[in-house]
Amino acid sequence: MENTTIKQKKEPSLLDALIPLVVLVILLSTSVFLFSDNSSFGPNQIALLFSMGVAAVIGLKNGYTWTEIEQGIVKGISLSLGAILILLAVGALIGTWMLSGTVPTLIYFGLELLNPSFFYAATCLICAIVAMSIGSSWTTAATVGVALMGVASGMGMSDAVTAGAVISGAYFGDKISPLSETTNLAPAVAGTELFEHIRYMLWTTVPSFVIALILFTIIGFSGAESDTSSNIEQMQTLLAQEFNISWMMLVPLVALLTLAIKKMPAFPAVAIGALLGGLWAVMFQPDVIQSMLDESQQGVLGVASVVWTSLFDGVAFNTADENLNALLSRGGMSSMLNTIWLIICAMSFGAVLERTGLLKAVVALFLRGAKSAGSMISRTILTCIGTNIITADQYISIVMPGRMYKEEYAKRGLHQLNLSRSLEDGGTITSPLIPWNTCGAYMQGVLLVHPFDYFMYTFFNLINPVLAVIYAYLGVKILRIPIPEVAVEVGDEQVPVHQATQTKI
Repeated sequence: MENTTIKQKKEPSLLDALIPLVVLVILLSTSVFLFSDNSSFGPNQIALLFSMGVAAVIGLKNGYTWTEIEQGIVKGISLSLGAILILLAVGALIGTWMLSGTVPTLIYFGLELLNPSFFYAATCLICAIVAMSIGSSWTTAATVGVALMGVASGMGMSDAVTAGAVISGAYFGDKISPLSETTNLAPAVAGTELFEHIRYMLWTTVPSFVIALILFTIIGFSGAESDTSSNIEQMQTLLAQEFNISWMMLVPLVALLTLAIKKMPAFPAVAIGALLGGLWAVMFQPDVIQSMLDESQQGVLGVASVVWTSLFDGVAFNTADENLNALLSRGGMSSMLNTIWLIICAMSFGAVLERTGLLKAVVALFLRGAKSAGSMISRTILTCIGTNIITADQYISIVMPGRMYKEEYAKRGLHQLNLSRSLEDGGTITSPLIPWNTCGAYMQGVLLVHPFDYFMYTFFNLINPVLAVIYAYLGVKILRIPIPEVAVEVGDEQVPVHQATQTKI
């Protein structure tokens, strides 16, 4: 008779669950201290992997095998593969849209909106347009934001208010742009579709942005007036010199938006937009392409090589203005590899916590007393903010709460779109408000204003989470799904019972 021994798995204690989190907090804090705003480019990934190892050791102690833990890691990473494909397509799209003049045209017309009488509101709107077109709040702040800070100084206007306007606009544009890394990450973690996620976010995002614009306009009435800055005029002149600027350059953007409205999946839609950008570059920007060719790359093959390079490695410009070069020289699939690396490490850490039951123990602690949609969504947002404060990284503030609450939302009859929106409302936009967060440290470095100084003027970033919580408690735009049932034995029969019977919403 065969004698088999089945190793019993122990339920993890709260201490077991907290140890990997404490280790992660210590390592990430050390990472930010040592590497500042470069901590997301390698150091944080090592911190996540080391913390994952600690969680795995605790899992082994509690009776899990390495094979089980490894299967959990593979499953966790697989959940992010859709987002990874989209990010690669987005990198290609950014490269070809820079080359085709689509993004430069958006920036050019955005700068036309600058009116000294409404400087703060115009600053916010310009940064929103640029960030939405390139999908990066960091690049927007470091280029157009820096130029606008210089304009504010020349006008004698408040640096703190201007910084708040730059950040408000940059994060609004970043949040609703399909090119943004965080906008792709949140639905990937929650299990929703990119364009549905963006459409659902508009209910909290647009009103918050409108209120922010009104507040900036009111503050702007007391600001000094001046002629349009020569810095802005110079940037427009350089753009017009380098590119063929016209409304025709916006056709790739219109095509992408049309595909999104028609509900085409994000990956093929973005890929088509990238290819159309390459075609537009060949048709309308021959001088730009020619300036990038060397003597060995002439003719049709040379043109093809420039467009091909823009898809995988982006573009590099060499204009007379360094800020403009920094704004335009980007894109390509290779530009997304660091973000993909961070996503894989974060998803792996979360997967080990989930597979070994550690995540469940933490969720149980955070969900004590949560019995309504308002309390669930408000706790999600607060968890994202707390993760931003503790771990100092906005990517982790999306991934960790997303992994923690995904199952609970389904159990309580809340659609996952509520989760993906809450991850952005609480995680993405609060990161620049924290001085030791990588985003806060970066914004201080480029805008030269301390987060504690601009904090009260980042109206969009402050209003959006509050409005999201109000919506949740009032039941405004809260999507629901049927609560799943489980079979419970009653005598000799299996009786279906709602999983959320004891926690009704």
